[in-house]
Amino acid sequence: IFAQQVESAFHKIFNEFPHVRDFAMTSNQDEIYFTVESYKKEYSYIAYITKDNSGKWSKPKVASFSGMYKDLEPFLAPNGLTLYFATNRKDNSPIEVKKDIDIWYVTRTSLKSNWSEPKNIGSVINTSANEYYPSVTNTGDLFFTAAYKDAKGKEDIYVSRYVNGNYQKPVSLSTAVNSEKYEFNAFVAPDESFIIYTSFGRKGSFGGGDLYISFKNNQNQWMPAENLGASINSNRIDFCPFLDLNTNTLYFTSDRSSIQKSLKNKKNIQQLQKILKTKANGLGRMYKVDISKILNKKRD
Repeated sequence: IFAQQVESAFHKIFNEFPHVRDFAMTSNQDEIYFTVESYKKEYSYIAYITKDNSGKWSKPKVASFSGMYKDLEPFLAPNGLTLYFATNRKDNSPIEVKKDIDIWYVTRTSLKSNWSEPKNIGSVINTSANEYYPSVTNTGDLFFTAAYKDAKGKEDIYVSRYVNGNYQKPVSLSTAVNSEKYEFNAFVAPDESFIIYTSFGRKGSFGGGDLYISFKNNQNQWMPAENLGASINSNRIDFCPFLDLNTNTLYFTSDRSSIQKSLKNKKNIQQLQKILKTKANGLGRMYKVDISKILNKKRD
């Protein structure tokens, strides 16, 4: 099954914006958070939509903790009560920003409660370098992207274990996941049984950045990552994975384009505008694909 652009009621919602990326959905599937980027991607903010009892999605709103700083990459903890995100804010009061990106979080007491004020996740994680794309397991362990001096490549995926209420020093994942190239944007299964992420520059890749998957073996070690293949990856960057565990639906972002460099027949202005506004037109959009076969094959 080939990846297709996210349809349904929120397809039109996403296409209202210049670029969208990042997909985070609650386990009961009635709340979605995503990032909106400016045309040149200088600025971004986090928006959300909710589904009412009739199954209708709301109009998008800016998340209560966003709308001033450059915020992106929302990730909901498995219980939906903590949301992690990346930001360039220095603190919550003055309009002062950092040169790098850090990981912050907000909490709530129930799925219907308001979010708290944003909190910095702490200096064990956040440094003067960039920390991106948080993903958190059932035990609270934090996986994220960084380009530290001890990285195996240009960027690595790191994990900070959460022990007795404290984050431990981040450690780069093994060479089964990381390489001498770029690895980033990892979604980790809540039980840490597999990880899906993007790598750029590997031999045999399809283009600007491909999605890979790595499973853990019986010795709790990551197995060599495998490219998710041409039915999912394109010749453009494919990134920001999120897996709906209820349906095994993989959501991801891509700036792929189906627009041709030339046309067989001359078109009028209306026809050309329709072509340029086609779904896959090079703008950041969200796609989905059922990966049950991939997951079940490894589980068997």
